[in-house]
Amino acid sequence: MDLDKYKANHKTAYLAESFERLLKEEEEIKGLLTSDPSMGELAKKELSDLEAQKNTLRAQMDGLLKEGEEEEAFPNELVLEVRAGVGGEEAALFAHKLADMYKAYAQKKGWSFITVDESTTSIGGYKEASFEIGGKGVYKILRFETGVHRIQRVPDTEKSGRVHTSTASVAILPIRKKTNMEVPPSDIEIEFSRSGGAGGQNVNKVETAVRLTHKPTGIVVRCTSERSQGRNREKAMGILLSKLQQMKEADDAKQYAGARKEQIGTADRSEKIRTYNILQDRITDHRIKESWHNIPAIFEGNLDPILEALETASDAEKKA
Repeated sequence: MDLDKYKANHKTAYLAESFERLLKEEEEIKGLLTSDPSMGELAKKELSDLEAQKNTLRAQMDGLLKEGEEEEAFPNELVLEVRAGVGGEEAALFAHKLADMYKAYAQKKGWSFITVDESTTSIGGYKEASFEIGGKGVYKILRFETGVHRIQRVPDTEKSGRVHTSTASVAILPIRKKTNMEVPPSDIEIEFSRSGGAGGQNVNKVETAVRLTHKPTGIVVRCTSERSQGRNREKAMGILLSKLQQMKEADDAKQYAGARKEQIGTADRSEKIRTYNILQDRITDHRIKESWHNIPAIFEGNLDPILEALETASDAEKKA
């Protein structure tokens, strides 16, 4: 048995030490049995007990390693981005509606939901906004939400009753503890500013807001959620690395598209994935060609039927 891999993992290191102690006890008892055969029955019982303890520890260590691998693939922390698309103020209002929907869903699941940054319109819509969501299984559950969401409705400002179509894009960015992305400091431009908004006088007087620009790609990340400049910089860097990783994975997916079985999870922000038809009280996910009714309840965070259907369809694709 290779104990080194268990020692190298902080979650299993203490168990590996216990396992080593059991191995030493086992060797001592075997040595005693050799020197004093009369201890045979007692030694056999102790060896049997030690073997049972070793099996228990081995199962615990393997379980923790598997759990760690699962968390690496599906981390328990992500950044949700919403951005207004086509449709002017209506699109911005829809982006805000989507953000509220995910916030309500997070509250139902007992997840944390923190505003990282937001840019609002004069009537309360979102030009763009980003939120940090944390909780068990958060990325695994929400990972299929990336893409363009479209809404069809009659706006309150539309006097003739004409149906208006507008869009908003959603991006789900997993925040992984380990990443292979390396970004040279010279590729990043850093700016500091006052956060403004909620948070008290400290936020307004001190330049705690951080804006990172990745020069080669033009990706911009802004973080205002923390009271310290250092924490905002750290969080912004994590989001930037996640964006660069996602960009790389999207490029890889396009390159190997013919070989991929799973297509549900390959959407990017430019691909239309779902339509919310208010007049017909129907939401349709175009990837799996399924529809649901009771839009008000779904906007209040009752997303499980949609998310579960996507997970089922993804599992079926993998097996096909």
